[in-house]
Amino acid sequence: MEPGEDLRKLQVTPDKYLTVRYAGASGDYNPIHIDEELAKQVGLPGRILHGLWTMAQVARAQTENAGGPHALKRLSVQFRGMGLPEHEITVTGTVREVGDGTAIVDTVAEQNGNQIIRNAEAELEV
Repeated sequence: MEPGEDLRKLQVTPDKYLTVRYAGASGDYNPIHIDEELAKQVGLPGRILHGLWTMAQVARAQTENAGGPHALKRLSVQFRGMGLPEHEITVTGTVREVGDGTAIVDTVAEQNGNQIIRNAEAELEV
């Protein structure tokens, strides 16, 4: 990895049932994630993705670029938008600096042209 290098992007499309499965896995049964009608009643476009699932995709992109989960030493993100099922998410990253066996990567997760995670920073062992 070299400063300025764009890492391989991750593109993933969450299926329509992902929020229900993730609610069970995470224990987060907030109705905005699992009840389409209630989500619309409170002004959302429909069920929204769990922020932590989206953050996991950012972590996944980093570990796939760095050779495995062992390489991810730190991850910091800012949640800045709602993700929706059945719409592709693209995670991109650019190496900001490299030194002392680590790389700092600036990363973003976008969906439909909106940054749903931004100002994310990953520290990777290289």
